[in-house]
This record gives sequence, structure tokens and C-alpha cells, in this order.
Amino acid sequence: MKNIAYLLLLIIFASCEDVVNVDLETGSPKLVIDANILWQKGTSGNEQKIKLTTTTDYYTNTIPTVSGAIVFVTNSQNTVFDFIEVPNTGEYVCTNFVPVINETYTLTVQHGGITYKSTEKLYPTPTIDSVEQETVDVFGTNVIQVKFFFQDNGSETNYYLGTIKNQANAIPELGAFDDEFFQGNQMFGFYSDENLVAGNTINFKLQGISLRYYNYMNKLISIAGNSGGNPFSTPPATLRGNMVNQNNVDDYPLGYFHLSEVDTREYTIQ
Repeated sequence: MKNIAYLLLLIIFASCEDVVNVDLETGSPKLVIDANILWQKGTSGNEQKIKLTTTTDYYTNTIPTVSGAIVFVTNSQNTVFDFIEVPNTGEYVCTNFVPVINETYTLTVQHGGITYKSTEKLYPTPTIDSVEQETVDVFGTNVIQVKFFFQDNGSETNYYLGTIKNQANAIPELGAFDDEFFQGNQMFGFYSDENLVAGNTINFKLQGISLRYYNYMNKLISIAGNSGGNPFSTPPATLRGNMVNQNNVDDYPLGYFHLSEVDTREYTIQ
């Protein structure tokens, strides 16, 4: 029986060394428009960037970039802000953008004989007033919890996107939330990690966003968190953004055109 057990263990460990290549179906590449116009409080916000890529197959390590497109943004006074590509990068940069709170902007992308458009408003963002740290008991373990506070505008319904980046982790955490139960009151976002120790740096970012972008980000965050560690899991549906193909509305690109004022705060764990 011992010999059989050893043999089974040997087979299991040997099989773990095999590389398994699954033959996956690859759909036609889709254009991906990464167009987040973010105006950091206290800056001019004149330099902005839009990135164009395409989808690719699962095994490709390099994301294909899109060069040669015409990209520009116009405001309600028909002022044109051109985004010029950094050669062969798929990154289109504007150095004279003028951000104005509650102004309406239209993004136009022309590529491959197709025109894509979207119109959005630039949303204001509250100031992060303070950051507090406390240690809480979680099932008998002391865990550091950090909160950042800001004041909600009670005269309207607001939606927010919070981004928290622990410098010890590679990927930031995102959360979309509204003021339904905090109308006109002080609100907070919080971060907790049992591995937090003194000296760790946490970056907080807050954005005011539209209802539509709030719904989009909630779905995106849900899809990203539902894989359960399975690399071959698929989203329940393709997540459609707000860019519209002017030639064929059914052949839509991926990505979103979003504008917002942004406030940030860096905090070092005590």
C-alpha cells in the first residue's frame, strides 16, 4: 500500500510539470478606447492622454496598439483639442486641454474609415478632508484600518469612484458608490489589510462620476472579481461603454470616455 501511495504521489507531481495549452477560440479584434480625462485639483489639467489598443488572444503577452488614428475633443463652444500620437505607441496626447467643471465635451476617434463619438460632462469632486487610522479586532486578529473623509453635496445626488493603491501591492482596489444614505453628510472610504504595517504608503484617489459611469464601473468591478482565480472564466456579457460607432451602432468599441476632477491623498501607516 505504501508503494502504491508513493507511486500515486509521483504521478501527481510529474503531471503538475506538464504545460497544458488549451485551444481557445479568438474573436475578431475590437478597438479599445481608454479615454479618462482626469483633472487633478490644484493643477491646470492641460496635459491629457487617450490610448487606443485592440483586443487580442489569451496567450499573447503584448497588447496591440493602434496608430494613425485622428483623435480630438471639442467643448460646447466648439473649441477643438487635438490629441497627437506619440509615434508608434497608440498614446495620443493633448498639451493644451482646458478642463471646466460641468462643461460638456465630445470625443471623436477616426480610424480605419470609421468614426466613433461620445459626449460626456466633466464632473466635480469633493476635497479629501482628512485620513484616520485605527486598529480593529477581526476574529481575534488586530487589523489596521484606514479611512479617508470628504463632504457630500446635499443639493444633488452624487456618484463616486474611489481608488486605493497600497504601494506594497501591484494592483489598486476600486469601488463605485453613491450618497443614497449620506446625502449632504460627511462620507468616507476605507481600506483594511491584515498585512498592513507601519511605513506602508497608501494612495487615495476620489472622483465624482456620472450615474452611467457608476453603473459601468460597478459591472466592470463585478466581472473582474468573479473569476474566482480561474484564468479561463468568461464574463457573463461584453461590457459596453459609451463610445458609439457612427457607421454601425452594433459594431461598438470597448472602453469609456470619462471626465472628472480628481482629488488625491497619500498616507503613511503609523
